[in-house]
Amino acid sequence: MSRMQLALNVSDLDEAVAFYSKLFGAEPAKLRPGYANFAIADPPLKLVLMEDTTARGHGVGGALNHLGVEVETTDEVAAATGRLSDEGLKTEVEEQTNCCFAIQDKVWVNDPDGAPWEVYTVLADAPAASGIAGDGACCIPEAIQGVPIPVGGGQPGSSSCC
Repeated sequence: MSRMQLALNVSDLDEAVAFYSKLFGAEPAKLRPGYANFAIADPPLKLVLMEDTTARGHGVGGALNHLGVEVETTDEVAAATGRLSDEGLKTEVEEQTNCCFAIQDKVWVNDPDGAPWEVYTVLADAPAASGIAGDGACCIPEAIQGVPIPVGGGQPGSSSCC
């Protein structure tokens, strides 16, 4: 099963977990200090919440951290890597990397505005002490990091959407 991933910077993890638990009618699949993820069945979504907005070098609360597509196998990551490279996109591959409290294989690309996308598979869980990237740093390679993308696109309190 493939599913989309949405990773958001949040200013208050407890508040965000409470909100998204109500919104999707689900509890987090993983909850660690400064980090939570939800594996939503309908719609098929991996929602990741990151409280430390500096975890990827920069960022603001309420901003998009990164996007991803979770796939089932390393072979699917390799196939995506080949396809993306063949399309002329700059890729950055990470194998057996400790990211988001899990061991993963993945490939990163940036969209034209710099938003980082990953195609990844989770190989194993990682201990809570490992932090977001095993050393407390972000999972997104420095070479592929984009700029934070504000959610909603408007000013605080505006009703602009999608």
